[in-house]
Amino acid sequence: MPDHPVIDADALCEGYFASTQALMRRVLEEEKTPLDQAAAKLADQIAADRLVHIYGPGGHSNLASQEVFFRAGGLMHISAILDEGTLLSNGALRSMAIERTPGYGKVVISNQRLGDTDLLILVNAYGINAALIDAALEAKRRGAFLVGVSSREHASKTSPDHPARHPTRQNLHDIVDIAIDCKVPIGDAVVKVPGMGENIAAISTFANAFTLNCLVIRTVAKLVERGIEPPVWRSGNAPGGDEANGRFIANFQGRVRAL
Repeated sequence: MPDHPVIDADALCEGYFASTQALMRRVLEEEKTPLDQAAAKLADQIAADRLVHIYGPGGHSNLASQEVFFRAGGLMHISAILDEGTLLSNGALRSMAIERTPGYGKVVISNQRLGDTDLLILVNAYGINAALIDAALEAKRRGAFLVGVSSREHASKTSPDHPARHPTRQNLHDIVDIAIDCKVPIGDAVVKVPGMGENIAAISTFANAFTLNCLVIRTVAKLVERGIEPPVWRSGNAPGGDEANGRFIANFQGRVRAL
């Protein structure tokens, strides 16, 4: 029988932790300016009692929009666009095919009827797929202010003829008004196992969630500095959660489609 390598799984997990921590540290240190600029725009929207829309077209990118929507400690003004087309629950291969379909993102944004008083956050770590780019182009055509969360490295180093790309070959960070770099490396998975060809352990969900929560924190800080305490969700499983949330529900039911 051939000898097989002894794998130190503890060390691999430590390496994954270190990679995740290092990525989040880079977001903290390198993205302060765009995060602060975006937070100021979000604060303006919330101060005017306008919604902040967020869309993550792509299989796991949908998790990013869900991360800050209807979440304990999250802003009630955030309205997630949870389109069924790219949700993994409707089929993973179907999701990938739809996120690569030109024109699809335009339909989703058109259905939201966004206009020139709206702000839309678009989240997709890779920053290239057709549904994402069409969503950005349509929202921009309608006059919405766009904040993008994506990886410049991943987009810039992905071949122009990759099948996921929009026909125009554009990157999200080149279209949006404010681009926030979530630092995800090419391939997403960051752990190399000795004796194995493919890397494992994706990092993009951590990257997107951390980046978005930093944006929420900065937004709340700006609002409090203005003398505004924004309504935030309390966990319904926490004591008094239903009562705390119930004080604000009437302001958002009917306005937030997914609520």
